[in-house]
Amino acid sequence: MTETTLDREQIQIKLPKWISTSIMVVLMTLSVLAAVLLLKWAINGKLSSITVAESSDITAEVRERQLACLAKNIYYEAGGEPFEGKVAVAQVTLNRVNSGQFPNDVCKTIYQKNVFYEKVVCQFSWYCDRAATVRPINKANYDESMVAAKKVLLEGFRLPSLEKALYYHADYVNPGWRKEKVAKIGRHIFYK
Repeated sequence: MTETTLDREQIQIKLPKWISTSIMVVLMTLSVLAAVLLLKWAINGKLSSITVAESSDITAEVRERQLACLAKNIYYEAGGEPFEGKVAVAQVTLNRVNSGQFPNDVCKTIYQKNVFYEKVVCQFSWYCDRAATVRPINKANYDESMVAAKKVLLEGFRLPSLEKALYYHADYVNPGWRKEKVAKIGRHIFYK
């Protein structure tokens, strides 16, 4: 028994031209439809993974001003503290801004003054001390204060123990507060 080999020319089936054209149109339509569906799937997948930023009135100029105020506050309140102490002061400052008990602006919270029994009291003591209103002297401490300000303000870095902290004081003073102590970091004791 001998095997017969057929080449392509012998196998070709001749279809009427209108059928072959219709098949080509159907195949092209299916290809386009598959491409559209694949593109739609890819776009929807990408869109669902994108976080839409909320609209805000914060401009680059406002953000720079906030960073400058926060860095200055950190410098004068915790310039000689370890980095964690600088972050802690920044976090308490922002906790105040977000609390509803203080101005809802970083700089306004830092520079807020109150009058108690005819005495002016600053939220942050350095601001009432005129000697501290000059430019920072220790560049390394100021630079680290700016890094801490950026971490907390721009990157949302937080110390979990200070989540609700709104107040602190140096460990060498005793203001007699009846507040709940939440942490001691460096030379500061923090309260909520």
